[in-house]
Amino acid sequence: MAKLSICVFCGSRMGAKPSYEQAAIEIGQAIGDNNWRLVYGAGDVGLMGTVARAAQEAGAETFGVIPEHLEKAEVGKRDLTEYVVTKDMHTRKTRMYEEADVIFVLPGGAGSLDEFFEVLTWRQLGLHEKPIYVVNTEGYWDKLLDLIDHVIDEGFASNSLKTLIKPVSTPAEIVEDLNA
Repeated sequence: MAKLSICVFCGSRMGAKPSYEQAAIEIGQAIGDNNWRLVYGAGDVGLMGTVARAAQEAGAETFGVIPEHLEKAEVGKRDLTEYVVTKDMHTRKTRMYEEADVIFVLPGGAGSLDEFFEVLTWRQLGLHEKPIYVVNTEGYWDKLLDLIDHVIDEGFASNSLKTLIKPVSTPAEIVEDLNA
């Protein structure tokens, strides 16, 4: 079986709760422990940096993609297995998506939402069948999941939209699912 490449979308900030950082550490450790490869936004700040450091410490290969305008703001993590600089955000997202077999969405802000909705839309349109896991640490994504229900209830999507994502409460649930 080929090594899985896990794309992680998450915040460039730590967030308000220590449990977000803990989930990022667990994700990074799981990536290394399962001999998967991390694909992420190449930052060394916030949850992004936490995931990457934990993955590296657990022996994972790391593939980071950062747009040139964010190299300073997100403190580009240059000690990755592979470090790619793109000209813009769209190219970054596309490259991350192309490199991934599976997508994890951890707590994050507008950028994480943008990344999530883009890969969800592509999946809805049949452009890929990559699993999308929403790591709902302490209910962080509850309102997002409610919004998806609202979109369905209001007739703008079929109920099948919910089948395109896998909400989980803990990183361990993803590991169990992917190793089943």
